[in-house]
Amino acid sequence: MSTKPEAHYRKLEKLYLSANVQQLFSGSSIEVSHSRAEISLPVDPKYFHGAQAIHGATYFKLLDDAAYFAVASLVTDVFIVTSSFQINLLRPINAGILKAVGTVRSVGKTLFVAEATLYNEKGKEVAFGTGQFMRTTQRWDNLPGWETDSQV
Repeated sequence: MSTKPEAHYRKLEKLYLSANVQQLFSGSSIEVSHSRAEISLPVDPKYFHGAQAIHGATYFKLLDDAAYFAVASLVTDVFIVTSSFQINLLRPINAGILKAVGTVRSVGKTLFVAEATLYNEKGKEVAFGTGQFMRTTQRWDNLPGWETDSQV
């Protein structure tokens, strides 16, 4: 499958935004580029735990997604999956806009390593994580909604 990088990045962004889970994370945005992905999410009380700050599951989702899509930017033929992910929470957040930045650390034949950092709207680091991602045998163009032509 020969795909121009920019077209692949736009398809990944569309895939991210159209995923069913995104209904739970309204208002998020994504920008994919070579070996990098940035995801933003406005803080909403619906993401809070009992102490009125963002639940760790939201931190994880943003970090995992940013690292995942950084890796996916490099894999143009098949779907990848997260095989492991370690997360470190540094401080609570209860307002503003969160931004996760994912970058690729290591590229192998079937296994990739990427990291992501989560920032508050003042640019202060609030969490970080590192994940391993594996190639599957499922082709991108077999996914529902994946555009197979060069027009996105």
